Amino acid sequence: MGRSVLAIVAGFFVVVILSLGIDEVLHLLKVYPPWGEPMYDPGLNALALSYRIVITVLSGYVTARLAPRNPMRHVLVGGVIGLLLGVAGVVGAMKIPVGPIWYPIAIAVTGFPSVWLGGMLYARSGRGRTA
Repeated sequence: MGRSVLAIVAGFFVVVILSLGIDEVLHLLKVYPPWGEPMYDPGLNALALSYRIVITVLSGYVTARLAPRNPMRHVLVGGVIGLLLGVAGVVGAMKIPVGPIWYPIAIAVTGFPSVWLGGMLYARSGRGRTA
């Protein structure tokens, strides 16, 4: 049970650490507005969405790789948790203006398919078994 939880938590850490790390670099380079200011530029939001999708695919791969057995089951559990967090993000964005509402909706909608794709890439690599 501990290794299963670790696999799912590791997948979330991949998303959080890499997403916030890239965000920070883009803030320091002044590509993004300063922290705390809303980001309404559609191009910048599309940029953030694009690397978050790639990172979420990587997250699914990491989760599947670390799962002790049934890697896709672990990926699906992580995907459902991520979907619930994404929906919570949409609700929060409706209350606090942080940018265009399409961005958190896109994060919520693309999260599950992206993490699933990462898990499938691992499964298809010949190293994983699907559940």
